[in-house]
Amino acid sequence: MKHSILKILALGILLVGLSGVCVAQQEAQFTQYMFNRLAYNPGYAGSSGSICAMLLYRNQWLGLKLDAPVAGGEYRAGSTPQDYLFTFDMPVKFLHGGIGLTVYAETIGYNRAISASLDYAFRMYWGPGNLAAGIEANLFNSTLDYSQLVGTDDFTGNYLEPVQSAGDPMLSATDKQSDFLFDVSTGLYYQVPGTFYVGLSAKNLLASKSETLNYQNSRVFYLHGGYEYTIPANPSFKLKPSLLVKTANFSVFQADASLLLDYQNTFWGGVSYRVFDAVSLLAGVQWKKLRVGLAYDITTTRLGTYKSGRSAGSVEIYLKYCFKVVIPQKKPSIYRNTRYLL
Repeated sequence: MKHSILKILALGILLVGLSGVCVAQQEAQFTQYMFNRLAYNPGYAGSSGSICAMLLYRNQWLGLKLDAPVAGGEYRAGSTPQDYLFTFDMPVKFLHGGIGLTVYAETIGYNRAISASLDYAFRMYWGPGNLAAGIEANLFNSTLDYSQLVGTDDFTGNYLEPVQSAGDPMLSATDKQSDFLFDVSTGLYYQVPGTFYVGLSAKNLLASKSETLNYQNSRVFYLHGGYEYTIPANPSFKLKPSLLVKTANFSVFQADASLLLDYQNTFWGGVSYRVFDAVSLLAGVQWKKLRVGLAYDITTTRLGTYKSGRSAGSVEIYLKYCFKVVIPQKKPSIYRNTRYLL
């Protein structure tokens, strides 16, 4: 019936989102990548010189909610990708760099994943800017509800008949399966504050493998950079182009290019393009120490509204709060006069 078809479609979206449950756990994608560089590169930790906390939420492919049957004849929704990202970083003077924390959670259909990462970056002055080398330790947990998945060989072809019991050996489990993996990442990050930045990083260097869930982490490599150009005719405005290129095991590539127009570091807006995926609109405002950003992706693939009407696009909400801790110099408690030292 209709819900059997939707259940199979839910599995299809899960496989697309994960690029194959049995192949690899992929890194998340964000349109506002220029504001959450710590998630891509541990060398970024502490680079702003402030204590910063960031929260980002992404809901991908709006409108593709799926209903799937569960025990008792009731129905629950199997969702399209939803991502939650929290980062915290700060400079630490006696460590000659900075530290960071990244917590990431994702839901795709009947897969739930959460990871926590600790970052350290060693920073030194080099030329007009500063260069940092970072390292990251990551603990990743994934849970998959096999009881909700149906193999294509179990579908009879008759929409009116129920799906038979699973016969696919990859879907032999009938309950929730969970596993923990440990991995490490590293990165280089160079910046000239107020002018440009560039970074190169490698995630999941150990390519840890889960026997329980039949997948292996992909080694993902990132190249990212950005530039600030002050418009001579009106210095209140700055153009901020940026680029993010990533590849999984050098077999799959993806690129994002963005251009923002910033007014006095208070308001910004712009566009972004993800190759063969989406065109995005971005806007944001900074109020005192709080930054708020929004992004809306117009899907250009067959999932998009103008091609199939299946998806209304994707949306992101971004919040970031930064502050500096200034420790005043201790005033001397004793004043000496040289006349009394003789």
